[in-house]
Amino acid sequence: MPTPAAPVVSTAQPEDYFQLLKPRVMSLVIFTAVTGLVAAGGDIDPLLAAIAVLCIAVGAGAAGALNMALEGETDALMRRTRGRPVAAGRVRRDDALTYGAVLSLFSVMLLGMAVNWVAAGLLALTIAYYAGFYTLLLKRRTPQNIVIGGAAGALPPVIGWAAATGSAPWQAWLLFLIIFLWTPPHSWALALYSAGDYARAGIPMMPVARGAKSTRLQIWLYSLVFVPVAILPAFVGLGGLIYLAASVAGGLAFLALAFRLWRSRAGDAPDKAEAVGREAALYDVRAEAKPARDLFAFSILYLMLLFAALLIERLPASQVVCPSCV
Repeated sequence: MPTPAAPVVSTAQPEDYFQLLKPRVMSLVIFTAVTGLVAAGGDIDPLLAAIAVLCIAVGAGAAGALNMALEGETDALMRRTRGRPVAAGRVRRDDALTYGAVLSLFSVMLLGMAVNWVAAGLLALTIAYYAGFYTLLLKRRTPQNIVIGGAAGALPPVIGWAAATGSAPWQAWLLFLIIFLWTPPHSWALALYSAGDYARAGIPMMPVARGAKSTRLQIWLYSLVFVPVAILPAFVGLGGLIYLAASVAGGLAFLALAFRLWRSRAGDAPDKAEAVGREAALYDVRAEAKPARDLFAFSILYLMLLFAALLIERLPASQVVCPSCV
């Protein structure tokens, strides 16, 4: 009689399940969602506001877990991602899928029942868009993957706004547009010095599909559109003087870095990690790629600065109320 196969023993640790949630991405999602919730100015109980933020955070983590489960084999081919729990074999693919699915259902249902179904529907759309449409359909089929797929990362402030008011007016979609237009310069700057990783994994990111020169030009063109849109809230009553100062000063710096990148040779040669055959680091690059690294790093700072300025200005006027206290 054949010897029965030994059961597969999971080596996953709690830290691995935490990493499946993509905590760095989750932190940015929480920040932009809270800004949307506060900027909305609706009457919302602080407990319900906390539940809304929790659900948005868990939903974002669920989308990250589903993404890692579906891309485990691809992540294993890339130096930058091969240490992720599924790619490294510490968490089984089916376990990650179940984990992501359970968290998705929990976050959407709790948000709908406790807060409102408009916000819950937008959260469900975000998870499905990122894990399904972007991960399974777009990422391997078009160099415009990050442009179209960026809608998922741009939705959190709209969800936060809907959680506070039960609606998603044009002001919420302006915040969406800021993140949506920010995503291509941010992501392509990283891709310029990680192109070898994407090529090995068969992912047609813009530098792989169209070359570094074309990517640098597109980053510059997107930046010329993004920065004026980022300043726009100051002129439509959404942001005030603090926001105007932050968006203009940061926008000028963003444009300067984007122009420097356009005129550079970033992406024309392999990144430093590839050249020496070791793990890739986000900020450890060849001298030629430093303009791409600098724009990538500053883009994160600029987006946080925009939403922080808006949060600072809108928080004193927010209508987060405690019914039992009035």
